[in-house]
Amino acid sequence: MTRRQKALLASGITVAGGVVASVLLIIRQRSPVVARPITVEGAVLRQDSDPRKEQPIIDAEIAAKAGASSADVRTDSSGFFKLTLRPGVLPGQFVAFSFRHPDYLPVDIVDIPGGQIYIIRMTPLVSEDGPKPSTPAVPIGEVRLRYSVKATNTVNVSSAAKAFVVSNIGNIPCEGRTPCSPDGKWKATEGSIDLDAGEGNEFQNVRVSCIAGPCPFTKIEPSKPSHPARKVTVSVLNWSDPATFLVEAEVIRTMRSDMIRELYPVIFGEAMNFTLPAAAQGPSIQADLNGQPIVFPLGPALKLSWANCSLTVGSDGSKAYRCELKAGYRFK
Repeated sequence: MTRRQKALLASGITVAGGVVASVLLIIRQRSPVVARPITVEGAVLRQDSDPRKEQPIIDAEIAAKAGASSADVRTDSSGFFKLTLRPGVLPGQFVAFSFRHPDYLPVDIVDIPGGQIYIIRMTPLVSEDGPKPSTPAVPIGEVRLRYSVKATNTVNVSSAAKAFVVSNIGNIPCEGRTPCSPDGKWKATEGSIDLDAGEGNEFQNVRVSCIAGPCPFTKIEPSKPSHPARKVTVSVLNWSDPATFLVEAEVIRTMRSDMIRELYPVIFGEAMNFTLPAAAQGPSIQADLNGQPIVFPLGPALKLSWANCSLTVGSDGSKAYRCELKAGYRFK
């Protein structure tokens, strides 16, 4: 191929590539851009310079709007929110968010969501450094939680001891008539005894021993239970003269009762937090209110005269509580 032919070929390839690129660009420009629903999630917190006091804000109203798409939602007890804009948002389209709560200054942001988590901090309308109330706040101190759990308690109520005799005549050939001695040589006798611990009781640590007679020529069958049981059967084999055996055991009773437990909440600023296990029952708060110790039952409604409480149940059934003081009260 001559130099001129090579140049013409290269020029043709370049032109063809340009034509293909132009066609692809025209096709791409003509393809419609589809608006798709998008999901946005995040949390709303109380603005504070101390991260330990950035408590979640419950029931904050979130509104989002982008063109014809919109969504509204409220935060849950942990301050979490999740909303989906429908019918859809175009790629790169701005979304306007508004966050409202009657106790906090409003927050408005405009952003292009890209899968990020939104952490919104709202400033309280009443600052802790603002004017002091005319009357002193009621002090609350010595706060602790009381609750009960079902506990299993095993007690030793008595002991059992019983002897029994297994009679046999020694030195009589077995001749294939069972039962026989372990080596099949001598005629033997099987003996057993049944024990009953009684209603609601169980035997524990059952022990069997040969205490009299030709004990070397006896065998205790492995029939005693390895775990507590109300009824026990003990079997022995004797291939000599009469032998005496002794059965001993502890008699136990297992009972379920309520066990009272206490814990202290963690207090930051005007809020306290505590977590109870899934099995906790009848929680109550004991506190010194203005110097007087009072017990406040924390029922399903979570109503306290001096605090607003919320509850979040974990996947394991544990219960996380958060209580914020009402106006006119303070922790000391």
